[in-house]
Amino acid sequence: MERAKRSVHLVATSSETDLATSSHTITGATTGAPPFDEQWSVEQGKFMPRTSASTSSSLCVDLIALIYEEIPFTDPQTIVLTTLPSPPPSDPTTPVPFLHILERLKTTPREGWRRFSIPSFESISDHMYRMSILTVLCPSPLRQKLDIPRCTLLALCHDMAESLVGDITPLDGVKKAEKRRREAETMEYLTRQLLGAKTGCEEGGTLLREAWEEYEDSNTLEAKFVHDIDKLELVIQMMEYERRGNGQVDLGEFMRVADKIEMEEMKGWCRDVLREREEYWKSVGKEPGGTDIAKTMLGQGDDEVEVDGKVADGKEEGKMDETSKC
Repeated sequence: MERAKRSVHLVATSSETDLATSSHTITGATTGAPPFDEQWSVEQGKFMPRTSASTSSSLCVDLIALIYEEIPFTDPQTIVLTTLPSPPPSDPTTPVPFLHILERLKTTPREGWRRFSIPSFESISDHMYRMSILTVLCPSPLRQKLDIPRCTLLALCHDMAESLVGDITPLDGVKKAEKRRREAETMEYLTRQLLGAKTGCEEGGTLLREAWEEYEDSNTLEAKFVHDIDKLELVIQMMEYERRGNGQVDLGEFMRVADKIEMEEMKGWCRDVLREREEYWKSVGKEPGGTDIAKTMLGQGDDEVEVDGKVADGKEEGKMDETSKC
């Protein structure tokens, strides 16, 4: 078997102990020497340190570590599969192996929250579930322009590749094109190999793969809508974690996502969340991060003045924007 030096990304976990004792998600392959002395190898299905050299504390957040070891040339997802208790067969006759891989979406966390020490934060499938519900609640008249079942399908599978590549965040330093390549290879594996002709689910696999590609290309109105939903769901979750933190957790750095929502109807829902967030932080006597973005989105400045239960722009206090009603 051909072997060569190769370095691969490893998603770091929350502690140095975890790095040495847990299995991890391989997120892709690069070339070049590792930036530190630690070497890791696959032993008994887990990644184990080969030296006792101290591990950089930066690995204890959701940044990446590098493995540099003699391993066979193989796709990143194949490396992940070798760490599973029961790797799927190469030529399955049933969709059950695909469903077992899908289970990883229920247990793989959304890595963006890890740095803030949020206990029991959401999984990838948690995020996709609420996104799917949001598509069903699409407000009129936008609803008349969209294929809602198609939007729901896009929401359900847009992060499916993360079952094997993991949740790659901007802080991981992975270029967008490289992230797309890894995820595309994984979707090919999931939908062509695990859902091949022998499983009787080939058409379903094609449907999932094409929906994922549509979301990634973002050329259709449905895809653009689901991208907005993706951002909106994050903003909602951000606000909920802040409220759960009793004024001690400021996630204002995620407000930049709110500013990227494009459709007016979704901006309306986002403004509703931002007003709720604003009221919460007022109640605890603090000003959170991202206030400048919130003021711009709310069109506030200091122009909105409450008069007899209404604000100057004519909206009744506590009611949603007209653009955001279901």
